[in-house]
Amino acid sequence: MYMKVHRSPAGDEVVAVCDRELMNTTISGNEVEIRITGSFYGTALASPDEVRSALSGAENANLMGERAVAIAVEMGLLSRSACLMLGNVPHAQVFRI
Repeated sequence: MYMKVHRSPAGDEVVAVCDRELMNTTISGNEVEIRITGSFYGTALASPDEVRSALSGAENANLMGERAVAIAVEMGLLSRSACLMLGNVPHAQVFRI
């Protein structure tokens, strides 16, 4: 998976994770089109353990793909039914308040 942690000047974090095979593709569905790029999801590969570690402390997460979503579901951050399906690709956003 690719992962990038975005940090705001205020110190807030958004962890962006996508499955490896989705990089540099365009996903469409539900009248939405999303381009999966390294500028948002990162250019460095991350192991499942690295993704878990980043998600465990993140205020927000943007997840694209089966494996990325499965890790968040496994961690109890969201339920599979909360995912938006873009074609056959699950997408989820997690916000901690």
